Formats: sequence, C-alpha cells, structure tokens
Amino acid sequence: MKPKADKLSTDDPTHGGRPAFLQDPHAVREPKENNLEMAIGHEVRAYRKKLGITVTDLAAATGISLGMLSKIENGNISPSLTTLQSLSRALGVPLTSFFRRYEEPHNAVFVKAGQGVELERRGTRAGHQYNLLGHIDNNSSGVIVEPYLITLTADSDVFPTFQHEGMEFLYMLEGEVMYRHGDELYPMQPGDSLFFDADAPHGPEVLVKLPAKYLSIISYPQRGKPG
Repeated sequence: MKPKADKLSTDDPTHGGRPAFLQDPHAVREPKENNLEMAIGHEVRAYRKKLGITVTDLAAATGISLGMLSKIENGNISPSLTTLQSLSRALGVPLTSFFRRYEEPHNAVFVKAGQGVELERRGTRAGHQYNLLGHIDNNSSGVIVEPYLITLTADSDVFPTFQHEGMEFLYMLEGEVMYRHGDELYPMQPGDSLFFDADAPHGPEVLVKLPAKYLSIISYPQRGKPG
C-alpha cells in the first residue's frame, strides 16, 4: 500500500512557504521581579473567564475600578491584600489560589544514555522494549508527555493495533519497519518521522530490518493516561 501523509501547508506566501505557528519559542518572558504580579493577574483573568463574567461585572461586584482591574489582570501592579480578598470573595476561590502559578515548580528530568527506566506497557508483552526517558507529573501545562525509546528485535511480534488517548510522534533511529496508522502503511527508516492521532489503531506491522529503534513521544491531557 502506498503511504500517504499530510504535508505542511504552504498556502500562505507571507511566510515564505513555511507554516505559521501561534507560539514563539524564543519569546522573552516577563522580567523576574514582575513574576508574582503576572501570576496573580493570570489567575484573576482565568477565574473571571471561567465564570463567564466581564471586567465590568467584576468591578461592580468588588468595587474595584475598571482601570485597576485591568492593571491587575495585566500584571502591572501589585494588588493589596484587601483587594485580593475582595477578588477572592467575588470569584468564589480561596485567596491562595491567586498564587498558584507563582509557586508551581518548573521541573526538568535529565537521563544519561542507557539509564532510561525500562517498564512494561501493552507492547512489552509482544517483545517490545520500552525505556521511559523522562516523566513530569502534575506540571503546569495541563498535558502529560511521555518520551520512550522503543527497541524491536527478532523476538518482537508485529502489533499494529495499539490505540490510546492523545497524540504520538515517532522518530526512527535505527533499522526499518512498516508502521501502520489506520488504513495507511508508512516505511519508517532512520531519520523518518510520523506524527499522528493515537486514537486510531497503529503500530509496527512489518519488521523489515532489525534491530529497530525509534523514539516515541506520547502526549495526552493530564486527566488521564493512555492504555
């Protein structure tokens, strides 16, 4: 079966044939000394929008002026304890919730070569070796990301029916496999990548050249884990 893959859009000439992304990975964050104000402002805005009320509504409920609320939500001023208490009552949240983002740890996991945690997942029983390269639970993004190094050998069975929540990205490092996603087959060779919706049946269908190794990065909402 001839493989078919979506190509990145090149319809927008203003970007020189390259896709335009919404997030700038090189954007500079707010100055460190302003982090607390920005964190409080972010939470006030988030809770207000969650309630579906406008800044005008919140101003009326708290007695805080529109200009002051705008400055608070934009992190331009440091609100007093009295102001935070008024916002806490109006929004129906604990006062401490405004400091949540400021106090959240921002973790990193470093794994030396060959020291990933070997663990069992559904594919392990089919002779697939999974090495988890890092995991950060309860992070601030709301998304769980699990990077695996997967090794297939002559003892591995083909298993093209994995299916779980989230998105998955594969990057072929060594060997060659025919990888199925839904009704399509993709010849994965070193340097090839595949990015797909993991809710469709997927997995290696033909082990062409062994041993085979590929990086698998699975992401899904924090509320649950893939099967």
